[in-house]
Amino acid sequence: MRSAGVGRFGTRTEGADFFVLALTAFGFGMAVLQFGPAAQGPGTMILHVRPVAKTWVLVAAILGSAMTFIDGSAVNVALPVMQRELGADAAQMQWVVEGYALFLAALILLGGSLGDLYGRKRMFLIGVVVFTGASALCAAAPNVSVLILARCVQGVGAACAMPESLALLSATFTGAARGRAIGTWSGFASITGAAGPVIGGYLAQHASWRWVFLINIPIALLVIAISLRGVPESRDEAMAPQLDVPGAALATLGLGAFTYGLIRSQGSVPDALAAGAVLGGILLLAMFVVVERRSPSPMMPLDLFRSRTFSAANLYTLFLYAALGGSLYFVPYLLIDVQGYTPTAAGASLLPFVLLMFVLSRWSGGLVAHIGARIPLVVGALLAGAGFIAFALPGIGGSYWTTYFPAAIVLGLGGACFVAPLTTIVFDAVDTEKSGVASGVNNAVARMAGLIAVALFGIILAGVFDAGFETRVGRHHLSPQTMRIVKNDRARLYAGTVPADIPATDRDAVATAIHEGYLAGVRAVMAASAIVCVLAALVALVAIDGRPRSAKART
Repeated sequence: MRSAGVGRFGTRTEGADFFVLALTAFGFGMAVLQFGPAAQGPGTMILHVRPVAKTWVLVAAILGSAMTFIDGSAVNVALPVMQRELGADAAQMQWVVEGYALFLAALILLGGSLGDLYGRKRMFLIGVVVFTGASALCAAAPNVSVLILARCVQGVGAACAMPESLALLSATFTGAARGRAIGTWSGFASITGAAGPVIGGYLAQHASWRWVFLINIPIALLVIAISLRGVPESRDEAMAPQLDVPGAALATLGLGAFTYGLIRSQGSVPDALAAGAVLGGILLLAMFVVVERRSPSPMMPLDLFRSRTFSAANLYTLFLYAALGGSLYFVPYLLIDVQGYTPTAAGASLLPFVLLMFVLSRWSGGLVAHIGARIPLVVGALLAGAGFIAFALPGIGGSYWTTYFPAAIVLGLGGACFVAPLTTIVFDAVDTEKSGVASGVNNAVARMAGLIAVALFGIILAGVFDAGFETRVGRHHLSPQTMRIVKNDRARLYAGTVPADIPATDRDAVATAIHEGYLAGVRAVMAASAIVCVLAALVALVAIDGRPRSAKART
């Protein structure tokens, strides 16, 4: 057994927890200084010189989106603790994340349209209430099945609330003030997303994973009170009273069936149900494309993809965010179950990655005007690939500072290079009046990429885990009960933890085999992520215009 803190942050557990919480607080302060009103200079302090009503809109939008950002990132680091307490297998824990991601990815565009048609404040409040009610159900879930169901409902609520938070800002602020308001919102969104894993890890370690969901309730009550009191209603009066309900249904069913088939295929030869689900999902998604082409009010206008730059940007997004979302899902399991990190330390392990993107993204966004988007996107993807290779190198044990810290730094430098330029070219690729829809489509593509990648990379991890597991456990003389569990209940082992019903005499041997197998599987996942990043770099190199903005303006 390791002593407290060894193989983690090189210090005692309590000291590491204090350090990462202090670092998170520092990052939050940097967000306020960099994006907050006080940093904008004379005459631009939104929270002081603008009307009070606009201040309330900004506060409500920040707090409402903060709930979803914190929850979306905090849950992941608490997954290993949930898995042990609920006795769930690897597939069930993937659905805790995938259920939320599925409904958010499939319905986020429809949620934006609902706000334009029926009122942005109304849909924002509905989304917050649904999200909060589902959060309470998550916290009270007696088993993993109820938790998955509640997470699906959370995704529906987030699909309503998230697009409306920005839509409220766009409807309330104009001109330069709109840019400053969105910048303030973005700054707080970044830092709350970064704080989420630390908060989730700390609560899972020192209280209960259920508190990860309960913290949404007081925030939601404050958002509701502010919205009812100080947020004006707005809608698109020129919008036709038509919604793309068939498109939303096909997207949800298609992505759901496809993801189910992939998850069911993990660790075994796909059976008829898994193969049928994958094929059915592909068919439903093909029908979605047909419906979008014929719909008078499609939630995903396909004419946007006539732009080569827009199509390339979204293919790049698909690759990059598949690598990020798919691989980083497994990191908490690796750090907590295999490397022995505390949940708080595991949550903080990627802070360098997030903070580097946060600090450097404004600089990299400015590069587009001088050198074009191609070079930052190519370099960013290649750096991200190098970061994933660095994540694959450490063995079991060792200090964080010499193992995963360098990997997080390299990954953060890559993210800093591609995030802001990617956003810029998405907006530049379409006419100004379509920029909101274009941003929404790109957001949906990013979330869909993570949804599918978690399931696909789960197949890779399970396959590598299986390949050497029999040899690893065969080195030991295990009881018949243990051998039966190892042979027939492999799905529980893929989560990286030793099942509770393994006899005490066999636990150390089984733990060693599981940890070695899981590490090998994660290494394969990281290698696959690096390959996907190289594909993204090739897309940028071949299909993204390399001219700077100034040169484009002259042509």
